Amino acid sequence: MPPRLIVNADDFGLTSGINRSILELHRTGALTSATLMATGAAFDEAVAIAHANPSLGVGCHIVLTDGTPVSLPDRIPTLIGPDRKSFRPSLAGFVRALLLGQICEEDIVREAYAQIARLRQAGIAITHVDSHKHTHLFPAVARPLLRVLEDASIGSIRNPFEPRFTQDLAHAGFKRRMQINILNRLQRSFDRHPQIRNGTIATTNGTVGVSATGNLNTATLSEILNALPSEGTFELVCHPGYNDRDLDRVTTRLRTHREVEMQALLAAMPARLSQANAPALIHFGSLSARPRV
Repeated sequence: MPPRLIVNADDFGLTSGINRSILELHRTGALTSATLMATGAAFDEAVAIAHANPSLGVGCHIVLTDGTPVSLPDRIPTLIGPDRKSFRPSLAGFVRALLLGQICEEDIVREAYAQIARLRQAGIAITHVDSHKHTHLFPAVARPLLRVLEDASIGSIRNPFEPRFTQDLAHAGFKRRMQINILNRLQRSFDRHPQIRNGTIATTNGTVGVSATGNLNTATLSEILNALPSEGTFELVCHPGYNDRDLDRVTTRLRTHREVEMQALLAAMPARLSQANAPALIHFGSLSARPRV
């Protein structure tokens, strides 16, 4: 059996240019899934695209840092940054507060429910959940988030850990590899969460492209796709989009590279799919969790 691959674009709903890129890539067959930001500036447009393209799997991109909450700030005080209106602006600040025990898990639960509810109120059938900047690789985020998914009957979550076969490819610099190696020490903890261990919440064998973020050009993507094992289910995480005026108005470190990723997907995906043992493209809705007991 060939490997299965989910090609997921993060940041759906952030800008109109990102939405347009996701739509174009899905219609060419190069992208199967996207995760929608509940408070993205182009949320309504993304919802319309999702409804018009039911073959696109749509998940919820849970944002806990570098963004605006759905909940009122006084309902989630430990998630709010110095301006007392939005989340902490940096991942480093969020992680520091998390490790110091300054973030209440119930605040994460409350905000995750609110973001999921916004998508559902817009008529989105949520295929899965992931998190902005992969914050759910930390147990103190994964634990409450998995509780929410189980209660909300959402059957899949991103495996935020990158498998060894892509970590060691040439595209990843030494510093990036070291960072990922350190963070991957948390994988055992992730796998031990009861919802993951007993199959209540399904996930993949790993997420590729994490170490290539900001460097996912055609050569890098081709290298990753050619390194896929002969079996297993994996997710390719990407951030395509158009570098336009709308993107200038939002905080993101990925600007010009979004168009590079888009062109890489258009070039590398058809080439890999034409080869022997090409991966079967799916979205998270195709993953099957074991029946609950």
